[in-house]
Amino acid sequence: MPATDPAPSPAAQAALCDWIRLERARGVGPEDVRVLAAVFGAAPAILGAGIDALTKVLGRAKARAVCAPLAPDDERLLERVLAWCAQPNHRVLALTDSAYPAALRHLYDPPTLLYVIGQAALLARPALAVVGSRNASAQGAANAASFGQALSDAGLTIVSGLALGVDAAAHAGALRGAGSTVAVIGTGADLVYPYGNRALHAQIAEQGCIVSEYALGMPALPGHFPRRNRIISGLALGVLVVEAAPGSGSLITARCALEQGREVFAIPGSIHSPLAKGCHALIKQGAKLVETSADVLEELQLGRRTAPDGDAPDAVVASSDGAPPNIVVASSDGAPPNIAVAGTDADAAEPGAAASDSVVAGSDGAEPHSAVAATDADAAKPGVAASGAASTCAKAAPHPVAKTAGAAGAGMGAPRTAAGPAGARAALLLALGHDPHSVDTLAARTGMGAGELMTHLLALELAGSVERLPGGRYQCLTG
Repeated sequence: MPATDPAPSPAAQAALCDWIRLERARGVGPEDVRVLAAVFGAAPAILGAGIDALTKVLGRAKARAVCAPLAPDDERLLERVLAWCAQPNHRVLALTDSAYPAALRHLYDPPTLLYVIGQAALLARPALAVVGSRNASAQGAANAASFGQALSDAGLTIVSGLALGVDAAAHAGALRGAGSTVAVIGTGADLVYPYGNRALHAQIAEQGCIVSEYALGMPALPGHFPRRNRIISGLALGVLVVEAAPGSGSLITARCALEQGREVFAIPGSIHSPLAKGCHALIKQGAKLVETSADVLEELQLGRRTAPDGDAPDAVVASSDGAPPNIVVASSDGAPPNIAVAGTDADAAEPGAAASDSVVAGSDGAEPHSAVAATDADAAKPGVAASGAASTCAKAAPHPVAKTAGAAGAGMGAPRTAAGPAGARAALLLALGHDPHSVDTLAARTGMGAGELMTHLLALELAGSVERLPGGRYQCLTG
């Protein structure tokens, strides 16, 4: 249980009032405040400098805005902030505070104020950002959880954005590791968004850190998310992109990392998967291709570190069939990762569901700000976690039908055998291979009729061996 921060003293409350007055000044942005802090120091000194001194730094219009009294709405906000800070483990860090993360202070436009819930000390520790699609594939979510846990065990704090999909998986994996996680959110710190991640939000508030630059009560707006990405990358030594479609907000985070002098890593995927195209583009542009957590640690020149409680060091145990260790992840009690994955058929039917993380509000390439909140039923959907699948593509027994379907289009009308459902499903897994395929392609490869094919695909999907992707394509999750 983390120590509880004391309520702010009267002097700290007075200083916070000055900071909020400065931060709420009309037309004065974070870059202006950074300059003022460099010249005058903390907010009380800035506000006490006088309009003439401020004019020399900002110009007359902005100097007047700084010296103006708070508007009534801002007065009410101030009262709300003081009450919020009185709650356990709630605090506001100002730009010149000693606890304010130095990595952010050096940005061109550092947040004037950071609203923090939980362990603020995590903001100063070595960290890696892990980001990716809100509509992650089950494999992408499993990879994010696996890397999150392994890198957490290696001593890195995992930073992400608490969105559905990859972000949620990375946070959950980090919490299972020896380290912890920081969630940078795009709303006021007093709000839970998306609501489908409310349980994860509560866990991070208890065991990690939640941080926001937005005022209390601020709702989720499209422009908030690309802007908060500079904080995600700014807190970290580098950014790992797990899955990203072209135009994804994750690529904005990668661009921020490059501008800030951070490392960029990307996990490759199938050439046929739209969620791999953003990662492939990054790799073409010089991002480091990553297959295991060791690739990240080597590039950052960080050694592996055994967990403090003597658990396994930075590694994830490979499955018995020799699959790479970063593919399948389960918690120590064998339970699948506690993550929410958007993008299923059920999600697509819900109001406001985003079909792809490349759907953007505006032209800034941001990830969609309205993601569907996962319901309790979503947590039970097959394919959310890649662990525990009953069969694997690599180990599926050869099937006579599959042997006739090696070339594109082969297998249509091929002689069928009476191998039974198990043999037919093994053949279907072999026909799937490792890339996504349409029903028409699978029918051509296996010689199955549409009805039989859909029956077997449904059975494999329920078993967690196959995932249905957008566009009616299917992908093998195992092997």
